[in-house]
Amino acid sequence: MEEINGFYDDDGNKLNPDLYPKPQLCQSCKINNAPDIEDDMLCTLNRLGSRNGEEFK
Repeated sequence: MEEINGFYDDDGNKLNPDLYPKPQLCQSCKINNAPDIEDDMLCTLNRLGSRNGEEFK
């Protein structure tokens, strides 16, 4: 059985967060590369959701 994990877009395409640059806002954030996996995952989801030029907040 194939294991499914990682980040996917709405069409089911797997996304590699390492291929999308972190905005300056992320790099200066105290949660950047957080040891808490949940914080890091939420930040990555937010960054990937804004990858197509939407305003990043």
